Amino acid sequence: MKIEQLDKILMKVQKPSRYTGGETGSVVKKLTDNMVRFAMCFPDMYDVGMSHLGMKILYSLKNERDDIWCERCFAPDMDMENLMRENNIPLYGLESLDPIRDFDFIGFTLQYELSFTSVLNMLDLSGLEVRSAKRSENDPVIIAGGPCACNPEPIADFIDIFVLGEGEEVNLELIDLYKECKKQNLSKLEFLEKAAQIKGIYVPAFYEVEYNEDKTIKSVTPTHNAPKKVEKRIIEDMDKVFYPSEFVVPFSDTVHDRAMAEVFRGCIRGCRF
Repeated sequence: MKIEQLDKILMKVQKPSRYTGGETGSVVKKLTDNMVRFAMCFPDMYDVGMSHLGMKILYSLKNERDDIWCERCFAPDMDMENLMRENNIPLYGLESLDPIRDFDFIGFTLQYELSFTSVLNMLDLSGLEVRSAKRSENDPVIIAGGPCACNPEPIADFIDIFVLGEGEEVNLELIDLYKECKKQNLSKLEFLEKAAQIKGIYVPAFYEVEYNEDKTIKSVTPTHNAPKKVEKRIIEDMDKVFYPSEFVVPFSDTVHDRAMAEVFRGCIRGCRF
């Protein structure tokens, strides 16, 4: 997408800086043939998503590597969404302004259940089929992680891969596998079959569910050699895990308008997030 397309509509919306990119700390790279493009999507507005520490960590983690370009993408507010649809502007990455449907991966962080409808709306706004079974071989791999991924079934029909547990290690393992499969000219199905063997990866299309008459689950049968039980990933040594040295500085106020430091992860009371 060209910046001229945005210029025509940005002065008609509230907080246009949500949609321009170009902030201090944002990462812009020169595309190369072997580069994996990853759209890091937060299914809520910029003001909320830019306050989330997990997204900042994974954004910097991926962009530390020369062979990965991770861009940010947020759900537009209603005024911007209406103008995008009226002017045939698909959902785009903030760093390049390229449509995210042209990326290799589109990843969603699932922080709360009420964002599930935003995930579907963002897929539709990007010009992709919402249901995974209807997407083509050339469409991006749609992945989702975060706290709500531990109960993925409400949106299992729309996501290719769920990442269960902590994401720093498994995200890079998944991208390395994708690069290897691409080098071997393997299909998306073959990539998903291999991805299902990585600990913490759940591919919902590889499980057949049989129901009782009262609609309760009778049995779940793995296919494509997928594991019967998917175990979540846990970072064993937090002292060795990646942490960014700098963050993207937003142009406008965000919900949590402050700097953050991670002193521990999880809840000392055993809360399930």
